[in-house]
Amino acid sequence: MSEKLVAIVTGGASGIGAATVTLLRQRGIEAVVVDRDISAVPDGIPAFVCDVTDDAAVPATVDAIAAEFGRLDIVINNAGIGATGDVAANPPSEWLHVFDVNVVAMARVASAALPYLRNSACAAIVNTASVVALTGVKQRALYGASKGAVVALTLAMAADHVGEGIRVNAVAPGTADTPWVGRLLDAADDPVQAADALRRRQPIGRLVSADEVANAIVYLASPDAASTTGTILSVDGGMATLRV
Repeated sequence: MSEKLVAIVTGGASGIGAATVTLLRQRGIEAVVVDRDISAVPDGIPAFVCDVTDDAAVPATVDAIAAEFGRLDIVINNAGIGATGDVAANPPSEWLHVFDVNVVAMARVASAALPYLRNSACAAIVNTASVVALTGVKQRALYGASKGAVVALTLAMAADHVGEGIRVNAVAPGTADTPWVGRLLDAADDPVQAADALRRRQPIGRLVSADEVANAIVYLASPDAASTTGTILSVDGGMATLRV
């Protein structure tokens, strides 16, 4: 059995997930990547291929990680996809897919992990939400709805499992400098203007970095935050609360 705390990070191969894996490992936690594509994961970091929308693959992967390391203490539910447009822009099939990846998958992973977390003295779940769950933003109807559901799910899970010693929290990042945002800008009619608009809508005047979000995730996941549960921690450059 590993003497270190063991964490799984879904969507851990890139962006915020990869930054979280790096920081967890720097803090002495055995962080394991769970992602559909692990080709970019550096050598030496354990990684498992898993589609978080697969009802069979998720529990099998969680069980395999717990068997290999002898324990599971922390779940970082970070895997997610984006969507743009108003309420009429996305077909019902896309609504179902985005909710499956962004919300239902968190329940799949957490459900599979619960038997192991109940045996940990440092059990924690951290979900990745978004500032758009808390603030209305144009052209984010579907994405905002899914991340609003993540906030509600986080609070419900925190209430359900606080008596078992399992802490559940979420981070709500602003627009972050990640591959997904890069692809969004690449698809814009004027990428330079679009990038400037994203920077200006955050009071700090720039995008949030993946490392900054990772720091918040790792704090919430660590025993240092032992009295913190049911919290939504914003890392949004002031976007949700400041008017400057």
